[in-house]
Amino acid sequence: MIALPAGADNEDWLMTSTKSVEQRMVANAKKAFREQEALKALREYQTEKTRIDANTLRLRALRLAKEAADAQAAAAEPAPAKKAPKRQSKSTAS
Repeated sequence: MIALPAGADNEDWLMTSTKSVEQRMVANAKKAFREQEALKALREYQTEKTRIDANTLRLRALRLAKEAADAQAAAAEPAPAKKAPKRQSKSTAS
């Protein structure tokens, strides 16, 4: 037989015991729900991170290709001839 706490009659003890069981069940249900929500949030975060990483790689490849094409075009066109600076005559320099 179960020993009752001092000063508690049988009916009070059963109500307290039942209430604590219900509270534990509710707490366990809340904990399980929070764990499921955490896993769902983690999956969403990982999916978004994967999408962003893929987009970043795509954009980096496009930028590098453009930079290479620009460098190739710059190398293909002749460099402009530098003009000699105009000399001022001594009569107008005064």
